[in-house]
Amino acid sequence: MKAIMVMFDSLNRRMLEPYGGNWVHTPNFSRLAQHAVTFDTSYVGSMPCMPARRELHTGRYNFLHRSWGPLEPFDDSIPEILREHGITTHLISDHYHYWEDGGCDYHTRYSSWEVSRGQEGDPWKADLRPTPLPEFLHNPRATKWLRQDWVNRSYMAREEDQPQPKTFALGEQFLRTNHSQDNWFLTIETFDPHEPYFSSQRFKDLYPHNYNGPVFDWPNYSRVTETPEQVQHMRYMSAALHSMCDHYLGRVLDLMDELALWDDTLLIVNTDHGFLLGEHDWWAKCVQPFYDEVAHTPFFIWDPRNRKTGERRSSLVQTIDIAPTLLQFFGLPIPSAVQGRSLSPTIERDEAIHEAGLFGQHGQHVNVTDGRYVYMRAPVRPDNSPLYEYTLMPTHMRHIFDVRELQDIQLQEPFGFTKGCRTMKIAGRASSESHAFGTLLFDMLEDPHQEHPLQNPAVEATMIDHLTRLMRQTEAPGEQYERLGLAR
Repeated sequence: MKAIMVMFDSLNRRMLEPYGGNWVHTPNFSRLAQHAVTFDTSYVGSMPCMPARRELHTGRYNFLHRSWGPLEPFDDSIPEILREHGITTHLISDHYHYWEDGGCDYHTRYSSWEVSRGQEGDPWKADLRPTPLPEFLHNPRATKWLRQDWVNRSYMAREEDQPQPKTFALGEQFLRTNHSQDNWFLTIETFDPHEPYFSSQRFKDLYPHNYNGPVFDWPNYSRVTETPEQVQHMRYMSAALHSMCDHYLGRVLDLMDELALWDDTLLIVNTDHGFLLGEHDWWAKCVQPFYDEVAHTPFFIWDPRNRKTGERRSSLVQTIDIAPTLLQFFGLPIPSAVQGRSLSPTIERDEAIHEAGLFGQHGQHVNVTDGRYVYMRAPVRPDNSPLYEYTLMPTHMRHIFDVRELQDIQLQEPFGFTKGCRTMKIAGRASSESHAFGTLLFDMLEDPHQEHPLQNPAVEATMIDHLTRLMRQTEAPGEQYERLGLAR
């Protein structure tokens, strides 16, 4: 058995031709949809980058217990389980958060791994010479990140020197070397089309427009204050990078054809989340509620066992379902802690495997969807309290916890999924943004752009039932119910 997962970061569903993105050039995603099953109701779980990847490894939600961080000692990692059963697992990635404190043990779960450097502000090239920066359109990410990103770009004059092309070239090398071998799982993962929207000129040329302002391809995580022309320019820059992703996806599809991999190789194409490009008057993610542009994701699978092609599925699926799908494909038992379900019945006959699904980010709204309605439950207190982190790996994104955060730690009795381990219980970083937005309910059938929050007590009561049931199944800490004003 063989499997490939091609994973993009911040791939926007509405920019892909199979999902109605008719103004963005993505013919290879259309080609993929003709050869695979396309999921129309795919949602994120834990957000953002590393929490989503923890779900990929473990098949369970994690955002109710902790924020961004590494895999925990008690986590079941699917690449590691495969490796332990004689299946070679190989990771090729340019996602630089893997090489920081907050993602430091994901790649080591694989049998082997390769890396391409230079995305975003990745501390890659130590060029100490004075670096003249162009004029940027008010990006408060600070000179440090802008300078490092600009230094990185200076070493990528040719397209083949950029991280995404290098990542896919390594993927091609693996496939040409190993296509005739058996028992392997390859992950090709690129940071693109995550911002900044740095792409080759040939992809920008697909979207001609007049813009003569400062460099603007890296939006702030904030409300939109730019002009309509600037917003449209940013969307074109994002579209260009999506088209570049489409091109390199096409390289994988070419290899599937050339090497006859369709005959015996599972292919998964997915992303961790989407991105706001001015919708709801916001850029990005993580601050505002997780609107549909962020939470509702593109997702494709080719399964050589049932050979379903060109079909669509409407049943609700989530990131947590990928782990058990892989284990089931390789004929391995699924650990009891896994909350996801194998997607085989959904691929085969659109069988529903979830009545509803959770999604969210630690300390923000806790959200639930049943595929039609989306309910976003906000904290009831302006200070977003109480909030704690439960971990044995106390790191944030780029650094370990400050000693001041560790002065008053408690030991938490084991959760069912921690295999008898007690964890540290550490006061979390409370944020007030979610309370300010309030609780929201949307009918995605009648209001797909989430412009008119619904006031319907009966529907809200049903969604609260889904929410609390799933929180109980996830063993959500007691203070999460208190924070959200819910009965346990």
